[in-house]
Amino acid sequence: MLEALTRLYKELHNKKLFEKLNEKFKILEDMLGAVDYYDGFGKEFSVKENIPTAVNDFIKQQMENKLADLNIMLADKSWIGGDNKRMKKITAWLSKAAWLSQEDDSIGIKNYFIKSIDKIVKNVQKNKISFKDVEKDVHELRRELRWLSIYPQALRGLIQMKPTVDSPEYLKKYLTQEIVNSPYNKMPEPGNLQNIIYVDADYFYALSWLIAELGKLKDSGLRIVILKEALQSMNKLSDEDGEKQALALCGEVQMKTADILQKAKAISDQFFNEKIPEHLVYS
Repeated sequence: MLEALTRLYKELHNKKLFEKLNEKFKILEDMLGAVDYYDGFGKEFSVKENIPTAVNDFIKQQMENKLADLNIMLADKSWIGGDNKRMKKITAWLSKAAWLSQEDDSIGIKNYFIKSIDKIVKNVQKNKISFKDVEKDVHELRRELRWLSIYPQALRGLIQMKPTVDSPEYLKKYLTQEIVNSPYNKMPEPGNLQNIIYVDADYFYALSWLIAELGKLKDSGLRIVILKEALQSMNKLSDEDGEKQALALCGEVQMKTADILQKAKAISDQFFNEKIPEHLVYS
């Protein structure tokens, strides 16, 4: 959420300040993500009898290495410690920012939100997302779409959902109980905020559905990637042989990388062909 706010505000005012903060928050988020990556798959594989001990040991060691790197950075950059230096600096910087009035702030945020949507749509239309790689394509598209769902949470009530009027039939497939009841789709209470920005509920649920489905496909693809990484660390294996062995460890239920990419493309094409993003924000 901190990264989301700095992405947003560097486009509204104090560009250098918020670019600097964005870099700091991104480093923190990336390092936390690296720990979570190895930790999550490590927990998943540790309870599977067919996963070799050496594979689990490799993943555990990688997690510990990433955790050690994170803790060193936290201490070196004064994110942790008795003097709380990093947070004091950030608070001081923010106190000097040229904050807009609530009305202008809301207008700027709404315009930025719409521009973000337009940029994603244009990138898809220009085939900048080619669905040839899980990390570079599926993960990247999901990451960009996910910002659209993070902004409402980070803005603490400024963005609210309005019920869809005459919801079209094609939206129904997205309105699963899992999505509609997701805590990520419960907007924070606006409190005394004015100049509320409204998004269309069913279209926002559709966005959440695609983010969730791409997330499942991304994790499925990364499961192969991390097992291949572990296997190649133990033996000299080509990428092709490493993937074959990784798939064998995953079992028959595991989709092949090509199938993951094909499905990701199919559901994304459908979503964008139905022009879901263009209906997200109320004018």
